[in-house]
Amino acid sequence: MKLLPIALLLCLMGGCATTPPRSIAASPPLPASGAVDAEVARAMRATGTRGLAIAIIDDGRVVSTAAYGERNARGEPLQTDTVMYGASITKTVFAHLVQQLADDGLVDLDSPIDRLLDRPLPEYPTERRYADWSGLAGDPRWRAITPRILLTHSAGFANFGFLEPDRRLRIHFAPGSRYAYSGDGLILLQFVLERGLGLDVGKELQQRVFDPLHMRTTSLQWRDDFAHNLADGWKADGTPEPHDERSTVRVAGSMDTTVDDLARFAAALIGGELLSPAAFHELTRPQLPITTRTQFPTLQPELPPEHRRHDLAAGLGLVVFDGPQGRGFFKGGHNDSTGNTLVCIHQSRRCMLILSNDVRAEAAFPHLVRFVLGETGVPWDWEYGDLPLWDGVGFTSPTRPDAEPCRDSAELKAHCATLDER
Repeated sequence: MKLLPIALLLCLMGGCATTPPRSIAASPPLPASGAVDAEVARAMRATGTRGLAIAIIDDGRVVSTAAYGERNARGEPLQTDTVMYGASITKTVFAHLVQQLADDGLVDLDSPIDRLLDRPLPEYPTERRYADWSGLAGDPRWRAITPRILLTHSAGFANFGFLEPDRRLRIHFAPGSRYAYSGDGLILLQFVLERGLGLDVGKELQQRVFDPLHMRTTSLQWRDDFAHNLADGWKADGTPEPHDERSTVRVAGSMDTTVDDLARFAAALIGGELLSPAAFHELTRPQLPITTRTQFPTLQPELPPEHRRHDLAAGLGLVVFDGPQGRGFFKGGHNDSTGNTLVCIHQSRRCMLILSNDVRAEAAFPHLVRFVLGETGVPWDWEYGDLPLWDGVGFTSPTRPDAEPCRDSAELKAHCATLDER
């Protein structure tokens, strides 16, 4: 008899279902482009942001893209075809690819990964593009890991093995039993596809996603033609940082792209393109309850059951939520000089994509998404924790709403906790 994975058992018991609102509000009219431009300008002034690009998708179609500010310290303008860092939105693009492979019968989401490998995972030699799997020796629980478990961030790993005290990846809880964000979990699935199935994930993404969607300036590996129109970044303290030329395909976050290109992907994603209806449903449905107060740190204790939220769950490579406009999903991306977010709503097939080459912009993302899409119910307090957020007037902490608001980006820098795991 085939055993059901823990995540599926939880779903059958009702544990992964988000709770839809009793009534779903109609989507508000989209604001005029001039109003969006003005609000972005206000947000950039308030946060000190040097560069930001947005895309708006309505009814599954890209209706606008725009870029504001600078792409580097020389003051060259950021444009909608400027190459920017996709960061962890790479994970959602990869999950879309995996669902295409599942559609074609090449991947079974619930088949243990050890069935695809020609030797035990810990016995593989370490390769730079992957993680070091040797720390899993002696723990047979790795054999229970499946593609679904990896795509729902429930393998039991830290975000990356090098964050462990001894820098060795290990399993902290039964695979499939809870959510804990892990880049190395996605890297493990890349390893299984490449070493187990013999696929080249970079080429598969090019042929199955980027080429069909005419994403001509997107790749998970550095290309020399990116250099002529490239965005550097700015850190939380305002210092510039050069763009990292990533020479290795890593599905946890090596994607370079443009807002024009990624807008095409967002429209295809919310429109269910390139996937069967069943695969699209699987990608964006609640798979596993999220049981922590915030997304980071990854291995924080779970909340007591009575304090867990019921509108939040893991999808495959994205996060599912229920809000006033019905069900939606989102994915963020972050490093020291990058802030990105993608928010989509099923009912209206609307999305807003924000890419910024200045990490300080993240403080304005909730307000900008609300300004364009209306109140969506995105769990910003879970996403950003204690990061002070700009609400159009001043800065407040989403997890401490009674805190005295601060009013300028200098105070934001003083209070902002760096999120170094995303």
